[in-house]
Amino acid sequence: MSRLHRLLPAVAALLPILACSQPNADGGDWIVRLRATHLSATNDDGSGLGLSINDRTLPELDITRFFGRQIAAELVLTSPQRQTLSAGGTAIGTLRHLPPVLTLQYHFTGSGVARPYVGAGVNWTHFSDVRFSPAAQASLAPSIGRDSFGAALQGGVDVPLGRGWLANVDVKWVQISTEVRSAGVKLGTYRIDPWLVSLGAGYRF
Repeated sequence: MSRLHRLLPAVAALLPILACSQPNADGGDWIVRLRATHLSATNDDGSGLGLSINDRTLPELDITRFFGRQIAAELVLTSPQRQTLSAGGTAIGTLRHLPPVLTLQYHFTGSGVARPYVGAGVNWTHFSDVRFSPAAQASLAPSIGRDSFGAALQGGVDVPLGRGWLANVDVKWVQISTEVRSAGVKLGTYRIDPWLVSLGAGYRF
């Protein structure tokens, strides 16, 4: 969480700078954005093993479709991301996860240059290529559930830059969890529940 605490003041400092950009009239019904997203996991482990995954920055593509001026749906996509899985601070393996998010958004109008929005939706995460170290296999014979479904909450702001281009700041909290087993016996639930802080640019058409 320490990285997240350093990122949030930086994002807050950017907002007034973005708000000074030139306004642009609402464009078409579609926005495509590219973002750099920092994933900061909550790491709430109920298995007793002290499980955690590392924080990391990842690329993100999102597609937004407007249904009127204020209501939109957004699909967030990325490629499968490899993470190191640790127990009590010691690496015990790696995994890949693919976490697409679909949200329904409300975009505020009449707020000047900046176009803030809030959203809520669902997340599906698939864990793949799960590999445990030989020592972990010998002592625990561990396994995890491969699919997670949970809620997603979102807040952000678009700032038109002219000719359809826009700058974007976005923050999401996503529920991601998996069952942890040892030799087939359930030990508990590991909740990743990450914060996703994003900076990016988009094009509305």
